[in-house]
Amino acid sequence: MIRKLLFIFTLITLFFSNCIMAQVPKNAEDISPLLIGERLPEANLLDVEGEDVFLQDILKEKPTILVFYRGGWCPYCNNQLSSLAELEKEILELGFQIVAISPDHYESLKPTVDKGELDYNIYSDSGAKLIQDIGIGFKTPEKAKGYIFKKTNKNATDVLPVPTVFILDTKGKILFEYINPDYSTRLSSELLLASLKALEGEL
Repeated sequence: MIRKLLFIFTLITLFFSNCIMAQVPKNAEDISPLLIGERLPEANLLDVEGEDVFLQDILKEKPTILVFYRGGWCPYCNNQLSSLAELEKEILELGFQIVAISPDHYESLKPTVDKGELDYNIYSDSGAKLIQDIGIGFKTPEKAKGYIFKKTNKNATDVLPVPTVFILDTKGKILFEYINPDYSTRLSSELLLASLKALEGEL
């Protein structure tokens, strides 16, 4: 009887997993992200130690530049994270904090921090649930899965984020967003700082 129940439970789990994945776009160009004025959903993340962190507790500390990057295996992402580190002093003076999230395994976070000499916090969205809830996720190409495993020695997530930058208020409301399916093109430092200064008076 117990075996039968376990079998049924497994089938139900697989069914719902397949339904969820069926809703994830195959291509980065087909995502449907949240829009300016909408609020981010509640989410649990993992920090560099693998400890649970509640996203809303992070956001309520101060207005946030929230960056979704593909992973520490991505050179374009690492360049972006390093560029943000160089701007951090200016960003803090404007009253904002930097937070970065990827679907990387939490054990891959610390090497990314060390490599980029990052002082701001980065987190793991295990299973890319938040990434999917925000609408910026797409199915990881099979070719990319092999590359990611080679670089990290860990299996790739089934969902990758389109590289995204949100500027949020302390309640998680989106005030600005930059989302580009072309992963090689990122938000420039000049545009980011200009956007922060324009929003300063609204917060």
